Amino acid sequence: MKLNYNKAEFTAAYGKFSQIPPSDRIEIAFAGHSNVGKSTLINKLFNRKNLARVSSVPGKTATINFYGLDNIFFVDLPGYGYAKVAKSEKERWAGLIEGYLGSDRDIRLVFMLIDMRHAPTNDDVHMINFLIDTEMPFVLVLTKADKLNKTEREKRMDAFKNEIPCFEDIHSIPFSSQTFEGVEELREIVEDIADDNDVVT
Repeated sequence: MKLNYNKAEFTAAYGKFSQIPPSDRIEIAFAGHSNVGKSTLINKLFNRKNLARVSSVPGKTATINFYGLDNIFFVDLPGYGYAKVAKSEKERWAGLIEGYLGSDRDIRLVFMLIDMRHAPTNDDVHMINFLIDTEMPFVLVLTKADKLNKTEREKRMDAFKNEIPCFEDIHSIPFSSQTFEGVEELREIVEDIADDNDVVT
């Protein structure tokens, strides 16, 4: 199923999980540390400049943002792990993320973003373990790949084997918003999910 990505639209933003209405379609979520590039990835995926607001200020996405396209909701979860916010705000974000991922919504996949230049944070590892333990299908998206040369990239990929649980068994995709590396592979995954849903319904 070839999706017309230009038709993706912002649907709604919710500050509490209890505000989110029941879903009438399948969902694909984006998770990751503050400022890892979720909004940038969403804009590249949909070939739009400002569908998702990109901020240079970490922790800007403090809501769950829904984008609709055909039979899919794309769900941008709040970035976690940003230190310079109040504890109450961190707890609200955690409640949003855990409430969403632990719900009975039809979440077909989580794109889990990690900055390729650095070792994953404790929060990243916690999230990956959560996805593994709950058997939630997910793909690792290694962002900012263009910032590394070939040797640096090989070193990071090798280090991930020790830093990320089950890394060699996880589908991982290097991604760059500058060179568009990984965009087509991500779209193919989305389209496979859309195709599967057509068969089911």
